[in-house]
Amino acid sequence: MRAGRIAGALLGLVALAPAATAGQERLVPQAAQPAEAQAQSQAQLQTLGLPEVVRQALERSREIRQARYALDEAKERVAEAWGNVYPTVDFSADYVRNVSPSVNFMPAIFLDENARPGEFVPVQFSADNIWASSINVDQPVFNASSFIGVGAAGSYRSIQDELLRARTESVVTRVRMRYYELLLVQEQQRLTENSVRRVRESLAQAKALQRAGLLPEYDVLRLEVELANLEPNLRRATNAIAQTRRQLAVELDRDDAETLAVAGSLADMNLADPEANSAANRAILEFGSVGDTGDVDALVAEALASRSDLRQLELTEDLRRTELRIEQVQYFPKLSVFGSYTINAQQNGSPEFFGSQRVYGRTVGVRVTLPIFNGFQREARIDQKQAVLRAAQSQTRLAADMAAAELRTLAEQGEEALLRARAQQLAVRQAERGFEIVRAQHREGLSSRLELTDAEVALRESEFNYAQAVFDYLATRARLDAATGRVPLVGGSGS
Repeated sequence: MRAGRIAGALLGLVALAPAATAGQERLVPQAAQPAEAQAQSQAQLQTLGLPEVVRQALERSREIRQARYALDEAKERVAEAWGNVYPTVDFSADYVRNVSPSVNFMPAIFLDENARPGEFVPVQFSADNIWASSINVDQPVFNASSFIGVGAAGSYRSIQDELLRARTESVVTRVRMRYYELLLVQEQQRLTENSVRRVRESLAQAKALQRAGLLPEYDVLRLEVELANLEPNLRRATNAIAQTRRQLAVELDRDDAETLAVAGSLADMNLADPEANSAANRAILEFGSVGDTGDVDALVAEALASRSDLRQLELTEDLRRTELRIEQVQYFPKLSVFGSYTINAQQNGSPEFFGSQRVYGRTVGVRVTLPIFNGFQREARIDQKQAVLRAAQSQTRLAADMAAAELRTLAEQGEEALLRARAQQLAVRQAERGFEIVRAQHREGLSSRLELTDAEVALRESEFNYAQAVFDYLATRARLDAATGRVPLVGGSGS
């Protein structure tokens, strides 16, 4: 009996020596690496804070560049629409060489009154060389569809302007989520790595005690099973970090994902007292536009007025209304003035530019076009445009209701995540205290290895649950900013 207690005490002192630093390991995620290798690994990483990562995304994002190209196209469409209001000026010139000039027969009496009746003579009607040039000008005076078309092009440009803002907000929100996800998987790797290291050290010491006859084989088997369960989780967490880094690098249009690192730690983040955080964690907490979510009605009103997707639907509705007016004004007459200036010349023999015989022509006029009947096509197109307009109006109302519901849900989720994080922070302190108690008891031979393992697992789970709660809070804030239409570093329309 006494020998068993001594053996238990020896096991507690030897196997738990590395576990004495369990509370400190939360701040040292890579302590298992040699100091030189760890310093070299850190030197290769480029650590970026959240504001810097978002700014890089705004500068490099290919999705934002594509939206800007679409906006440039819309601007040129406006310029093209104005072309229907401006005058059109055409110049044309041509030269014809008659290899065999056209010849017709005429009654000879037309040329000679003494000619016999029924006699014909050949007459050449064209010269060997013919030149012609003209300048034509046409100026619309009244064409309702052209002027309304300019407004339609302007509405299309405004839609593309809002689409650029929506794409920019989407990129910023996605980058924020990738940033938080990378912090979360890093925390998962750190906690799993600490557990693997502790179990490996305990296993090595337990095998030594078994060889000395101080520990049964069963305790060694339990540690081997625990290690076998943890090592795949460590590999899975490492792969998750690499995958999330690659996704973030794609958003930043970078090809150095392996050297990309983010600043901050979810485990060390204090949501109750932002000033108590490190500089990196303060930058994460301060990066947001929506603060207190108590007045949800005010957030809903702001979202309905400023959300880019709702603005796009409203502008689309205006565009459909303009398209309807374009069809309706097809009943109106069209009025334009025109003029032309022509020069014609002919010459026989070798060509000489415009020769010596020229004639000039000048004309001006007014053209009025009044549509009378086109087989009821206008009426059908008007009915089509009215149906499309009603569909756009219904879509706008539906999107507004869904946006209000989404915003209220996100506000509730944000409050829940904040409360859960505060409660989980208390759970971490309790788990740390429980682990210390079980460890001390195990040293005295008053608790089993199984109880110590359970305490260590509870501590690891509570730490990860706190990191998960902080992640949920930050992710909800990012989605709430997007749902309200107030994404950080993104201006208003046309940003």
